[in-house]
Amino acid sequence: MTDTIKNSDRPSSTPEEQEFELRAHIGSIWSGGRLFIAMYTFLDASLVFSYFYLRSSNNGLLWRPNHVTAPTSYGWGIYTMILLMGLMAFYGQSRLRKGSVFDWQIAGWIGVGAGLVALMLQIWEFTAVPFYPGSSGYASTFIGYSVMNIGTLVVVTYWLETALARSYRLRKELGGVSPVLSMHESAQSFRANVAAMTYFFGFIALASTLLFAMFYLL
Repeated sequence: MTDTIKNSDRPSSTPEEQEFELRAHIGSIWSGGRLFIAMYTFLDASLVFSYFYLRSSNNGLLWRPNHVTAPTSYGWGIYTMILLMGLMAFYGQSRLRKGSVFDWQIAGWIGVGAGLVALMLQIWEFTAVPFYPGSSGYASTFIGYSVMNIGTLVVVTYWLETALARSYRLRKELGGVSPVLSMHESAQSFRANVAAMTYFFGFIALASTLLFAMFYLL
């Protein structure tokens, strides 16, 4: 039986293998972001289906007695903050692509603030709704939408805040001029994460437009 030869001084992989691993890592972030959008689409689709199914059936005329509606002022406030988050995400990414990391960070913090405001409004809205959760079909689907929206706002705000924290950490770890824009593996991974996040924010803004119209305007 021969002993295992341990080459501790030899690199763990060749430059070609490292490049392949980096491209695979970037590709997984790209795919994961799109799959996240697909998963959220199914979640939204289930809510939209239940809304229109209960509305069309209107069993016992209990879909929306007396045309009860959630507070429209809260709805406009939440929707405006979500649109602001999406706008800041796209604006920030466009500035990042042009080399302005500082502008991206400013836009990001504005987005975090908007997300927190939307989250607080969505939670506080429960104290102002003029119905109980199971009082009608509209009330039931609205509560489901509100809980789903709270979870969404927590996720996207946390995602954006961690991306901002990562940009500051990269500046300390890599040093130099504009390390976030360098070709270092960590910097490329960061930019891929920002791109995936931006696409998801755009999808959330579009989905929120439909849901806002359903529960506050129709």
